[in-house]
Amino acid sequence: MKIIESHTSPNLPYGIRLSDYAVDIFASIPTKAGIKKAIKKGLILVNHQRGVSGQFITGGEKIELLENENLIKKNIDLTLEILWEDDYLAVIYKPAGLLVSGNKAKTVSNALAYNLKMSSQKDAVKPQPVHRLDFGTSGLLLVGKTANSIRDLGKLFEDKNIQKTYEAVTIGEMKNQGTIDFAIDEKESLSSYQVLKTVVSERFDKLNLVQLTPHTGRRHQLRIHCTHIGNPILGDVEHGIEGKILKGKGLYLHAKSLTFIHPYTQEKLTIKKESPNKFDKLFL
Repeated sequence: MKIIESHTSPNLPYGIRLSDYAVDIFASIPTKAGIKKAIKKGLILVNHQRGVSGQFITGGEKIELLENENLIKKNIDLTLEILWEDDYLAVIYKPAGLLVSGNKAKTVSNALAYNLKMSSQKDAVKPQPVHRLDFGTSGLLLVGKTANSIRDLGKLFEDKNIQKTYEAVTIGEMKNQGTIDFAIDEKESLSSYQVLKTVVSERFDKLNLVQLTPHTGRRHQLRIHCTHIGNPILGDVEHGIEGKILKGKGLYLHAKSLTFIHPYTQEKLTIKKESPNKFDKLFL
């Protein structure tokens, strides 16, 4: 298997378990959970031998990360819309009803190599998303094409230096704009919204086209926040309010824009993708 990253440990004052030490050394696997999975799959070598989570790193060890051949074999020829691409990163459109990653073959992750150009950089790796969108959410997905870009883009998200805006259709009477401050899993969670259009609905009283901005990044944050203020997102079966759930039409939530400073060119990028036609049809 191909070695995609290599590291030699410096002399250490005391031994550190491989599963802890390796968290900060591989740009393409920035999390402890990811490191543990890589060790379990035999993708991390220590002095050319398969690494074990509990073994101690003391200094002078050569630690190598192997390419996951199972991921390469899963590549599929699913055509994706590419909105922006260079040698380091790309922004693609994820349709609703498609997983970003997971155990199924038909995912965005498995289709990226088929759709994107291979980076010419020395640290080029199989392209991978640096954040997630829910299965039912459509919109923009940011992808790293090198080990360093995956790490650096992840850091931009962590430091809240990537601005994301969404559009959603919500149910019921809403103020023109507002802020939603409601903890999720006991963690601070903040979103803001602005109503763009409102129409009368026979079934739901009113439907609103809303611009949503998450200021934190909790799982299902916008969906939970909209329901919290009594205005669930149309089609949200999981977080909707009983009696106000539209089934069979999908979730009306779309990741419309991304704004960030390119980590290598320092260019300010704003990438946009308009909402699917099903949104517009409600407001004719």
